[in-house]
Amino acid sequence: MKIGIIDYGMGNLKSVSNALKYLGYTSFVSSDIKELSKADKLILPGVGAFKDAIALIREKNIENFLHQIHHEEVPLLGICLGMQLVFDSSTEFGSHKGLSLLKGEIVKLEVDLKIPHMGWNKLNIKKEAPLFVGLPENSYVYFVHSFHLQTNEDIVSATTYYGKEIQIAVQEKNTFALQFHPEKSGDVGLQILKNFSSL
Repeated sequence: MKIGIIDYGMGNLKSVSNALKYLGYTSFVSSDIKELSKADKLILPGVGAFKDAIALIREKNIENFLHQIHHEEVPLLGICLGMQLVFDSSTEFGSHKGLSLLKGEIVKLEVDLKIPHMGWNKLNIKKEAPLFVGLPENSYVYFVHSFHLQTNEDIVSATTYYGKEIQIAVQEKNTFALQFHPEKSGDVGLQILKNFSSL
C-alpha cells in the first residue's frame, strides 16, 4: 500500500511523510498526476494562504485529478490549508473559489482571543468517524489557523472551542479533512494518521 502526498508547492510535506514513516507506512511526495494516481490513498497538506494554494493547484492541473479521485472515492485526507481547499470558497485576501469537493465556506475566525489560533485545543468528537477510532477521551490536537470552516452540512465529525465552537473535522464517504495538524499532535495525531492509513 502506498500513500501519495500531493506536492503543489505549499505543504508541510516533510513532517507528514516523517509521521507516516514512523508509523511504518510507505509514502511518496509528488506533483505528477500519473504518479499520484498509483497511490492507494492521498493526503493534501497545506500551509499558507488559500489564494496562492488554489492558484498553484490549478496551475499544476491537480484540480481535475482531485475531483476524479473524490468521485471514485479514493481515500483523501486534507490537512490544515488542505482542509480549507476542499470546500467551495474562502474569504482570505478577497473571495476565492475552492475545489468544491465538499459544501461549505472558509471564513475569518472572529473571536476576542489571539489570532491565529495557535497551540493545543480539545477535540470534541461529534459523531463516530473512522479517523477517531481508539482515541482517548479528552484528546487534544495542535492548531495554527486564522480562518475556519462554516458548513450546514451533516459532514462535521468534530469541533473545538476557541471563543466559540469551530468546525474542525469533516468526513463525506472517503474524503476526510482536518483543520488541525495530526502530524504535530503527538500520539493522538499519530493514531489519526494510522486510522487513515489503515482504512
